[in-house]
Amino acid sequence: MTVTVFLGSLLGAMAIGTPIAFALLLCGVALMVHLDLFDAQIVAQNVINGADSFPLVAVPFFMLAGEVMNAGGLSRRIVAVAMTLVGHVRGGLGYVAILASCILASLSGSAVADAAALSALLVPMMVRAGHDKARSCGLIAAGGIIAPIIPPSVGFIIFGVAANVSITKLFLAGIVPGLMLGLALVVAWWIVVRNEDLAPPPRASRAEVLGAVKDGFWALLLPAIIIFGLKFGIFTPTEAAVVAAVYALFVAVVIYRELKLSQLFDLFASAATTTAVVMFLVAAAMVSAWMITIANLPDQVADLLEPFMGSPVLLMAAIMVLVVIVGTAMDMTPTILILTPVLMPVIKQAGIDPVYFGVLFIINNAIGLITPPVGTVLNVVAGVARLNMGSLMRGVWPFLLAQLLMLALLVLFPSLVTVPARWFAG
Repeated sequence: MTVTVFLGSLLGAMAIGTPIAFALLLCGVALMVHLDLFDAQIVAQNVINGADSFPLVAVPFFMLAGEVMNAGGLSRRIVAVAMTLVGHVRGGLGYVAILASCILASLSGSAVADAAALSALLVPMMVRAGHDKARSCGLIAAGGIIAPIIPPSVGFIIFGVAANVSITKLFLAGIVPGLMLGLALVVAWWIVVRNEDLAPPPRASRAEVLGAVKDGFWALLLPAIIIFGLKFGIFTPTEAAVVAAVYALFVAVVIYRELKLSQLFDLFASAATTTAVVMFLVAAAMVSAWMITIANLPDQVADLLEPFMGSPVLLMAAIMVLVVIVGTAMDMTPTILILTPVLMPVIKQAGIDPVYFGVLFIINNAIGLITPPVGTVLNVVAGVARLNMGSLMRGVWPFLLAQLLMLALLVLFPSLVTVPARWFAG
């Protein structure tokens, strides 16, 4: 009955169009009433405690870093570097999009920001080169979701706070799986374009490559700084967010000089608006998370998953299928906040590494950003590229399938995540 109240109140509130944050609050209150524990002071206290978390300070700074990099010319220079390196091969612009996605992912951590930037920069170029617009947009959308996997990642921060798992370990564990998602896109794009008869751009000269790398050096230096600092304990993920934001501001304003001081207010306002949405979601979810614990929902879920508890691989496969289904109807942040407190006790009971689970859980949620009908990244790319959603869904499916197959590979072979994670952690 408790599970029915939980799901019924949450899905019912969402069905009538209630914003997710308020639906989470209503869900928590419904559980309180069901268990005869309603107290307005408890609701208020949990909302305040939900947002009162030092690791969450990283969210606004990473959001700001992403805004600054797009407006300050860092993203454009990264695309230029990728263009000189791989733009000359058959289907080269697609490989440029994938390489740029991986590099941008190590700068902003925002799938929406990266997909929007690359759509604006590359879709017109790919269409002029003769590539199908829907396929091009689908590739860029699929590349954008690498951002929540390769550090820095807002998704890892939210999961780490909700699950009480080391954010630094999550960041370092996400590097190789993120690159593997990029490799999956390379294979998928190669299959898609192998029969196209399009003349690629000429190979860039050594001078052009060196010029692009020199021009983009300051942008390319940021991911190295973040990973080096995290690996050797120079700063925490929260401090890394501050370093990223300040560094991006300095490079955009002082070195590249493409960002004017008069533009800063709009950038700060945009980052603050996005942060406010995320923080309110986290705060509201704390009410539901507290009631999930009080109502002992994890044990009830564990009972449902009992047939799979003897095999970590089967259990992970069952959970991943569940998350894929949820991801088609719900955005990434609310999915993390709703499912994490329910699933983490089950994961610990089954003896699965929480960091390994966290990486696959965030990958799955990121894939949800390109699954219809919600697909936030799909909607952003469709809007920027001025393409209808039906065409974009046709264009994205080969790349969505490739990333789902890579997720399945990581479920079957956990060492692909755990071994590199241990290496990066030192």
